[in-house]
Amino acid sequence: MSLAALGAIFSTSFVVSLTGALAPGPVTTMAVREGVRRGFWAGPALAAGHGLIEGLMVIGLALGLNQLLDSDTVTASVALAGGAYLIYLGLVTVITAPRQELQLEDEGVPVGPGLALPAAVGAGDGSRSGRGILRAIPAGVVGSLAVSGIALSVTNPFWLAWWATIGTAYIVEALDEGALGVGTFYTAHFITDLGWLSLIAFLLAGGRRLMSRAAYRVILSACGVFLVALGGWFLTSGLGYVV
Repeated sequence: MSLAALGAIFSTSFVVSLTGALAPGPVTTMAVREGVRRGFWAGPALAAGHGLIEGLMVIGLALGLNQLLDSDTVTASVALAGGAYLIYLGLVTVITAPRQELQLEDEGVPVGPGLALPAAVGAGDGSRSGRGILRAIPAGVVGSLAVSGIALSVTNPFWLAWWATIGTAYIVEALDEGALGVGTFYTAHFITDLGWLSLIAFLLAGGRRLMSRAAYRVILSACGVFLVALGGWFLTSGLGYVV
């Protein structure tokens, strides 16, 4: 076990996951609307459901990949596919960042380059209820929000594409450090989603502006550059198995 390798897995996973979390999508939409209605705890509730299905995805991929990684062809294919998709996503992020803003439409929201899904349903009219940013919400509502986090994730084609390419490639790299490496990758990924969704709910519950347009665009651009660089590293790693 290498602490340096685990640190690299954690830090790169965190930044890549941040890029995915920042992209407006169904789960973000629900966090905005329920943050206004329910307060801060709507964010962690949604993140719990989202994190549960992603945890199962990580376990399934790790167990399946562990049986296949003796093949250099499989390892190279996963690394090359993940690297190519990272570069594509990074370039699209950089190119479109100057025109992006965290604006969620009533009829639909962007969920990735060229993709769209209907906005989250069942979020109500956006009116405030209860008192205080940290007001408690009923256990039944927490459960409903967690289920929504699961449903909105698995029906999002951008989410499925991310795990089929980038997520799979990351798990291949993380498996070099065994179960601890995979756990480190997932922990960083979950912390990013939990922090982002909780921040959204907190800011909206307090009636604050979510994020300035300029700040959002700068963060997206920086993440895009990072994705391109990381994609290049993934491609180099994959080519190492076939050259």
